[in-house]
Amino acid sequence: MKNPSTRLVFDYWDTLRGERSAPERGEIEPGALRHALADTFVLENEPIGPVFRLAGTRLCALFGRELRGRALVALWPDVEAQGDIRRLVQTVMDETAGAVAGLSAQTQNGATVHLELLLLPLRYRGRTHARILGALSPTLSPEWLGLDTLDSMRMISLRMIWPDARALRKAEPPEDKRPKLMLLPGGRV
Repeated sequence: MKNPSTRLVFDYWDTLRGERSAPERGEIEPGALRHALADTFVLENEPIGPVFRLAGTRLCALFGRELRGRALVALWPDVEAQGDIRRLVQTVMDETAGAVAGLSAQTQNGATVHLELLLLPLRYRGRTHARILGALSPTLSPEWLGLDTLDSMRMISLRMIWPDARALRKAEPPEDKRPKLMLLPGGRV
């Protein structure tokens, strides 16, 4: 994860989940994410696919419109890319795994911007496959923000964050700091 917003959202989510595969939606406190809130969103799993339930102001400014109530896949004009995003979101929900994707985007005026997408599973009232916490932020804040909008995006990298990764980190035995047994030459007198 390269972007500060992405790292902040992931660290907060990871702390909330503890030993569970995903935290409850009700545990999310917006104030704890205040420095990344403009880049943060919550998706709701609907029959048509993932739909924005909430979307940050900077995220909406990147696309030049309010995203609440819109389908996530509608941000990709290419039908093949829409299928990839649908499968990615389904994997995040099925496996309760996180995903970090690098995106390359073009604005309507032809400027290129690199973005980082984070998708993290949430439970809602005990149900899995219900919600996703995410962040979408530019690597560098574009000077055109508010004057131009994103027209197309494509995924250029993807990394999954599997739920057992935390267990593997904890499974490493701690370093033993007790003094070791040392034999000294000598004997009985």
